[in-house]
Amino acid sequence: MSIKIRATLVLVIGTILGVSLSLGGGAINSRATADTRDLPWEQAHLLAEVMERVKRDYVEPIDDNVLLEKAIRGMVSDLDRHSAFLDADEYKDIRVSTSGRYTGVGIEVSVVGESLLVVAPIDGTPAHKAGVMAGDEIISIDDRSVADDGLEETIQKLRGRAGTPVSMQVRRAGYEDALSFRLTRKKIDVASVRHEILEGSVAYLRLSQFNQTTTDEVSRALDEMMQEAQENTGNMLTGMILDLRNNPGGVLDSAVDITDLFLNDGVIVSAHGRSPESQFTRSAQDGDILDGAAIAVLVNGGSASASEIVAGALQDHNRATIIGTKTFGKGLVQTVMPLSKGRAIKLTTSHYFTPSGDSINEVGVQPDVYIEGSGQHPDHSLRTLLDREGDVQLIEALELLRNQPILQSLAPD
Repeated sequence: MSIKIRATLVLVIGTILGVSLSLGGGAINSRATADTRDLPWEQAHLLAEVMERVKRDYVEPIDDNVLLEKAIRGMVSDLDRHSAFLDADEYKDIRVSTSGRYTGVGIEVSVVGESLLVVAPIDGTPAHKAGVMAGDEIISIDDRSVADDGLEETIQKLRGRAGTPVSMQVRRAGYEDALSFRLTRKKIDVASVRHEILEGSVAYLRLSQFNQTTTDEVSRALDEMMQEAQENTGNMLTGMILDLRNNPGGVLDSAVDITDLFLNDGVIVSAHGRSPESQFTRSAQDGDILDGAAIAVLVNGGSASASEIVAGALQDHNRATIIGTKTFGKGLVQTVMPLSKGRAIKLTTSHYFTPSGDSINEVGVQPDVYIEGSGQHPDHSLRTLLDREGDVQLIEALELLRNQPILQSLAPD
């Protein structure tokens, strides 16, 4: 066995044993100490055996550092489909993406069963413009199968220097043959909010994702629409359509802050995990920015994670009517934990729950009004016009809001 592997394994074994002894606590008092010691040493010996076999007999030579990193990646990624080890470049990418700017093709990817699925393309990105759709199963990147790749490996392959090409093949329901896309990576400075006034004083607010700037974007958009409604009709906003279709999620705090804009009080989301930091409850502060005006929330199978927090909280508080189809069903919180030399692990640390105490993981948020989409939305970017005649879910939302009472901010004479 190489000296490097021996030295590393001594450190690994020592850490495993140390952790076992420090966490054993009361368990050590109730069973033989040898049991606690034997299990870590036995498993560490197995790890040493496997690494030595691979080092000696694998068909291609493999560097010790590469082999050890693969072992770490396997350990973390095998916990669940969302946990991952991040090298320095991957950690940088994930920090950049939550800031609303990164270089890539613009899709959110998740593992469902044995498949790598597109949760949603982000509006205005190369993937969206090329026609990549929510639910597409990625089968190859640059003509190489992703069957053996994990989530982070796939994301890393799709990212790269701006201006460089990448090809992707997907399987799509209803198509016999695979679909091919040739994309050009670009710096994606994603505007996450699009807004406009519909029918005089009904606000339309579309969120394409939740990043660190989304709350400020939403607040500015609402201020602009309130002013426009007052100038056009003399009334405050009579209703709002919040469009979360194909919104893959993002920063949890952003989702909480945006939900808080429309609630006066009550729980927004709670999370249950093993560590004190992973157990928390976020509640609304007094002040509904719309003063009770009706809200319709549009969702579909591409609405995931943070989108489901918003939809679930507004639904449970009877603050909004949810329209569309069942959401994606991702009810887990991932925490990114920095490590040495710029690396990190993204670890699932909590299950989150809606105010009613329900978990939406692998279940999703069920709409109050179920209506299939027309297939035309959201095949447009934040910059293009709404399809007011063909978007059946939008039409349903408008009809709902037309039947709401008009609220006035001025007292009668």
